[in-house]
Amino acid sequence: MENSFFIDSDSLSESALKKKHELENNPSSRTNHMEYMEGMEVIESDVCRKVIDEMNSYDYSKYTARDVQRALENRRCTLEDFKALLSPAAEPFLEKMAQKARAETSRHFGNTVYLFTPLYIANYCENYCVYCGFNCYNHIKRMKLNAEQIEHEMKVIADSGMEEVLILTGESKSASSVEYIGEACKIARKYFRMVGLEVYPMNTKDYKYLHECGADYVTVFQETYDSKKYETLHLMGHKRVWPYRFDAQERALRGGMRGVGFSALLGLSDFRKDALASALHVYYLQRKYPQAEMSLSCPRLRPIINNDKINPLDVHEKQLCQILCAYRIFLPYVGITVSSRESKEFRNGIVKIAATKISAGVSTGIGDHESKYTGKKSGSNEGDEQFEINDSRSFKTMYSDMSEEGMQPVLNDYLYI
Repeated sequence: MENSFFIDSDSLSESALKKKHELENNPSSRTNHMEYMEGMEVIESDVCRKVIDEMNSYDYSKYTARDVQRALENRRCTLEDFKALLSPAAEPFLEKMAQKARAETSRHFGNTVYLFTPLYIANYCENYCVYCGFNCYNHIKRMKLNAEQIEHEMKVIADSGMEEVLILTGESKSASSVEYIGEACKIARKYFRMVGLEVYPMNTKDYKYLHECGADYVTVFQETYDSKKYETLHLMGHKRVWPYRFDAQERALRGGMRGVGFSALLGLSDFRKDALASALHVYYLQRKYPQAEMSLSCPRLRPIINNDKINPLDVHEKQLCQILCAYRIFLPYVGITVSSRESKEFRNGIVKIAATKISAGVSTGIGDHESKYTGKKSGSNEGDEQFEINDSRSFKTMYSDMSEEGMQPVLNDYLYI
């Protein structure tokens, strides 16, 4: 089933409208999404081939209830077991999957749940990704925080008690250079024990520089592992290059990052195949870099500014829960993050089963933490949000709610010596 997207174009120039129309309607006007652009590092790795071969050969319709039962009975979850647990045949076994996933989570993580908050420092973007609120053709209020503003936002967040921050930008090297992101990392290290990055993919040397500036881990959304579908959704910009994005986590690890995160945006393509590929991306890299901390996210599409029609097609909470339980059973040691795209009720429940990390005090806008945390309005000094969140609980409320749910909220578990 294809997605339909409607981008507001009222404020685009005539030439920009012409270019946008050409990109949308004339595939030959787009660059080859499988060819590297100038300056993009190519690494020798066999991980991509392994993941895509497994994804392309995955026929989830062939799995039966007997396959699912066998997978749940096995002490160790094999790749075939995992494929069965992701299949439609597993949906009637969701309760048993949840019980097994909960046992694995308890065994390896206890009843802990890690809390963090994202901080968007810029929303300029040079990509045309048709489902994203930051895309370069979407008429939104753009903003980039300077060093003083970044420090102010970080202090507001740190004062709430948070000890881990995830720094995000739009994908624009000109507006958000590696050096700019590096300065943000240096500021973050003054206030937080853990600093993550969710920015555009980079070369190994750039990741090495950002690690030296204070970054601990990098998360990159592949969006969809289906390269053909990817081509129809990413029409312009560096993000259009599918293989460069795929290898980002491996370059980050080679650059010295302690951890990496993976994700597909469920609802863009066949969600079962994307879920399989995401987990296998972790599975194979885990074997090459056993010292690294790895995590999975499982976001679904959310409405964006100027387009409230973007939603997950056929990925409902039941299917999302199935994927998360399958992840936990197949990859028992991997962290699993569930974002504020999901409801309060879903997140309260899934942390008891499979998830180990959730965001709190979330804003996907620019420069608005003070207004959201303290109620003090910053007026024109705020940039528009990337997408609408679902769970808007503050850090304090989230901490209290998790405690009441019988969980042990953890703010940081890493000691620097």
